[in-house]
Amino acid sequence: MAVVSFPSKPRSGGQRRRKPEIIEAAARVFAERGFHGTTTQDIADVLGIRQASLYYYFPSKEAAFEQVCLKGVEDFFEAAKLIADSDAGARERLSLLINSHLSPLADRGDFVKVFLNERQHLPTESRRRVGRWSRGVERLFESVIKDGVAHGEFRSDLNPRLATLAILGMCNAAASWYRKENVGIAMLSIEFSRLVVDGLGKRDPRKRARR
Repeated sequence: MAVVSFPSKPRSGGQRRRKPEIIEAAARVFAERGFHGTTTQDIADVLGIRQASLYYYFPSKEAAFEQVCLKGVEDFFEAAKLIADSDAGARERLSLLINSHLSPLADRGDFVKVFLNERQHLPTESRRRVGRWSRGVERLFESVIKDGVAHGEFRSDLNPRLATLAILGMCNAAASWYRKENVGIAMLSIEFSRLVVDGLGKRDPRKRARR
């Protein structure tokens, strides 16, 4: 696969200020057309600039694609870290983590869609860089679940790693269907949080005895 590259030139302060707009446009096009269906001309057309002008911001389509994927996962990580490091109990933190993981679907949906559906097309080194952020999010969820087990908020027989993968899989899958069900992110977050937190919670031995 050929890499479309542009010559590198210094970026002025004005150009740096416009870079978020460039990334937003790239995310929109990648989300609509996929990585292979997108050209630098498509991105330039959305912005109303010449194709060659994109080299001020990205050296190639692949570089723009990596930035979109990074933006899609960095925000997840930063929000999750603030929650995981807070003094709240594990049950509350896990509910907040689920909410923070779902919330970007409402206002950063293009970035989420590209990250979830297209990141496998990243070049190897780019995929590794993006993957480190993704694994960081997993570790934060897992640390909160482990803490909940250690402090008796969650069941002692839990496998924190498997629970983490199940929760994130459920949240990520919602991106493909929640609009079809005409359900808002707030309601989705509430239902997912109830399902997960109640499911991980300690069982009442009296209820088991009655079965």
